[in-house]
Amino acid sequence: MLWLDRRASGKSAASRHATHLATGLRGEDAAYFYLRRMGYTIVARRWRSVRLRGDIDLIGWDGETLCFIEAKTRSSRTFQPAEAAVDEEKRKMLIRMAQEYLRQMEDFDRIAIRFDVISVYVAEGAPECELFRNAFAY
Repeated sequence: MLWLDRRASGKSAASRHATHLATGLRGEDAAYFYLRRMGYTIVARRWRSVRLRGDIDLIGWDGETLCFIEAKTRSSRTFQPAEAAVDEEKRKMLIRMAQEYLRQMEDFDRIAIRFDVISVYVAEGAPECELFRNAFAY
């Protein structure tokens, strides 16, 4: 019944998201396309583990390096930079998630990995992206 109500009112599933969630999803999409233009081969988006809470926004190869990428989106640059939101707690969670992802791969101990952060600013016009390669060590 809800589907019919939304359909009749012209609202999409995306419009059900809170504004900040919709902004985040828009930023993740912009980050995905930006990284592809930069030569990354993206292999996973919004990857989740059944054992851990949270997700990894993007996982992709940059040459021979497997990158775990956190996208942070802001609608303005007036406050703290988007990349500053990747605090110690968030870094620890990303490391645990990456370890879980790597356990699924053969020869995971031979794979070079890196943690990148991409800041996305979505104001009016095209989103602006800033990539921080090797943003933190594990």
